[in-house]
Amino acid sequence: MKILIASDIHGSAHCTEKLRERFIAEKGDKLILLGDVYNHGPRNPFPEEYAPQTVAEILNGLKDKLIVVKGNCDSDVDTLISDFDFVDNTVIIVGNKTVFCTHGHIYNKDNLPATRFDAVVYGHFHTGFIERKNGVVVANSGSISLPKNDTPRSYLVLDGEKLTLKTLDGEIIKEENI
Repeated sequence: MKILIASDIHGSAHCTEKLRERFIAEKGDKLILLGDVYNHGPRNPFPEEYAPQTVAEILNGLKDKLIVVKGNCDSDVDTLISDFDFVDNTVIIVGNKTVFCTHGHIYNKDNLPATRFDAVVYGHFHTGFIERKNGVVVANSGSISLPKNDTPRSYLVLDGEKLTLKTLDGEIIKEENI
């Protein structure tokens, strides 16, 4: 199963459409969004083509393939335009490996969950990377709309036990086996 993982759309219709195109091009089976779907957040500028309703329309068209984790900028009112649920966190089992998916404002590389997972994947910080910490693969999908610290717009692909960080144009940044 091929799973695309992205985060921090922050209401950008342009970037959501690019992500949908990447999902189709990658022949993804599932798309996991790690939060901050519609709201730009009080500390962020408005992203390119800020249009939360259009983002909802694009994502609602993918609802059967979506798992959406709630981020710190997501609120209960966001469910009114969404044909999908927002969950607190989710766990993926790939072979005999477990992958914990969260937004990142609580659990991240500096605060790993007490439960041992083979990988912890999150967003929130808008900086994409993959690294190992104490034997655990830790990855941030970056932000598809508002990347920070000179990182590109990015997303992750989980294909079997291989995790790949890619630019929103599909270029490989880094790969790591879980």
